[in-house]
Amino acid sequence: MNEGTLFVVATPIGNLDDLSPRAREVLAAVDIIAAEDTRVTSRLLSHFGIRNRQIALHEHNEEAVSVALIRELKSGKSIALVSDAGTPLISDPGFNLLRSAHATGITVSPVPGPSAVVAALSASGLPTSRFAFEGFLPPKSAARRTRLQSLVSEPRTLVFFESVHRIADTVCDMAEVLGSLRPAFIGRELTKLHEQCVTATLEALSGMIVDGNIRMKGEFVIVVAGAIEETDADSDTTADALLVELVGALPGKQAVEIVAKLTGKSRNELYQKMLALKAEKT
Repeated sequence: MNEGTLFVVATPIGNLDDLSPRAREVLAAVDIIAAEDTRVTSRLLSHFGIRNRQIALHEHNEEAVSVALIRELKSGKSIALVSDAGTPLISDPGFNLLRSAHATGITVSPVPGPSAVVAALSASGLPTSRFAFEGFLPPKSAARRTRLQSLVSEPRTLVFFESVHRIADTVCDMAEVLGSLRPAFIGRELTKLHEQCVTATLEALSGMIVDGNIRMKGEFVIVVAGAIEETDADSDTTADALLVELVGALPGKQAVEIVAKLTGKSRNELYQKMLALKAEKT
């Protein structure tokens, strides 16, 4: 008996009409649809008149369900893996199933389509030639700031997901750690009725959330410009050297903001160094 195929199917992140014709055909043809939440996927399937069998596969049952699905695949049945929205496995369950499928020689076939990561990048106006997807940051501020600190010097454009409950605190922490003048983008409710795309500095975006210009509703993707890489011409000009020069000519806070923007260094770290420089001169 021939083994079945595991299709990894991207589904709409908001607008149901973004489901590709091929994805529609695959979902209608497979024996089983492994869905992150069958209630969510049922709405999509119903919209297109698809009534195939569903099995829930989520973070709490993935290990056990993956074993059962591999057995189904080996018996000749084909399966479509879908998440609630977008491309499966991008901050969604399915890794155990895919790893097991590859390990047992089962054919895996991607059915590409919507992705919140790519949608946000394409609309951000920030560099897209190199980027790093960081998913969701830790929910607690201390851990979140530690993770952000590790990304201060990252030159690639950074992409994050965030929930409505933490978006204000997260963008505030980003402004504090990555630098208030760092260019960034927020995509809210992408492809949905109340879609909002805003590009500004992290400090400005934080203010827009606080004052209500960016609504605290829906799902968010944050795109942040990477740190500026030093070139051969200025490799000897370190953040410390820049700070020394600027502190002598500008108010301390302004000097810190400029150096943070140029180097991607932590504003808090630079601020402490600025205070130390001023203390040395007194």
